Amino acid sequence: MTKPSLLILAAGMGSRYGGLKQLDSIGPAGETIMDYSVYDAIQAGFGKVVFVIRDSFRKEFEQKINKRYRNLIEIKFAPQELTMIPDQFFLNSERVKPWGTGHAVLVAAKYIDTPFAVINADDYYGQESFKIMANYLNSIKSKKGAFSMVGFKAGNTLSEAGTVSRGVCTCDNNGFLTSVEEHHKIERTSTKVIYGENSKGEAVEIPENTFVSMNMWGFTPDLFNEGEKLFEQFLKENATNNKSEFYIPFIVNILLEKGYAKCRVLSTPDLWFGITYKQDKEFVASKINTLSQKGLYPTPLFQ
Repeated sequence: MTKPSLLILAAGMGSRYGGLKQLDSIGPAGETIMDYSVYDAIQAGFGKVVFVIRDSFRKEFEQKINKRYRNLIEIKFAPQELTMIPDQFFLNSERVKPWGTGHAVLVAAKYIDTPFAVINADDYYGQESFKIMANYLNSIKSKKGAFSMVGFKAGNTLSEAGTVSRGVCTCDNNGFLTSVEEHHKIERTSTKVIYGENSKGEAVEIPENTFVSMNMWGFTPDLFNEGEKLFEQFLKENATNNKSEFYIPFIVNILLEKGYAKCRVLSTPDLWFGITYKQDKEFVASKINTLSQKGLYPTPLFQ
């Protein structure tokens, strides 16, 4: 049986964090959050890991990754740069903002030909989340448009250090995603109510148990071809807009609306935690240390 692949989005520069958080030590033996995701993926039965990175830190990144688990699982590196757009479009020389998570997925197309999961490098998703995703990816075999997403409850995904962005999900009665809308500036107010800013810039309340996307998606490889078409459409409208980004939810929403794909929302018992701000590091390190002390992870993680 062909094993699913794991695509890790690690090209972000950590502007709010103030550094390259993908390689920051969090675990008791210097492990990164990303290391725990790779460990969990190996245990869950994934067969390949593809890292989306920037050329500016590629050498340092590859050295550390290869040293840790090159002999444990197949590793590939896919660069993501602003210049990686179709030839018919011209890059605005003033743009510095990346093209977004959707573009980050597309740059990995030549490295993946199996069903695959997508995650952020700086988020911890939990061992059960990887098992649930791997089982689902193994069940869809050669189907097209059989997407999935591990859903986390909004109230369990906030940061005490500042506001966050999340994809707020709407599901039907059968557990399939009907839409996901990117919300920004999400935080819990002094009245304990969660508010965020929707795509229209309006302040809206987000119920505590609402499923949100933490960018743990499952896709079939036909996503690449469909996504490329949508990226070209996006560039026709936004190529000169220096702030616009091509998000994964944008791709998913359109393919759901067209009836091309269906996206199963997978519930997980795991709690998410991650690093957005520098102040989050101590909390995450404490969580990881607790999991290690309980025996869920060896120390060091990779012998």
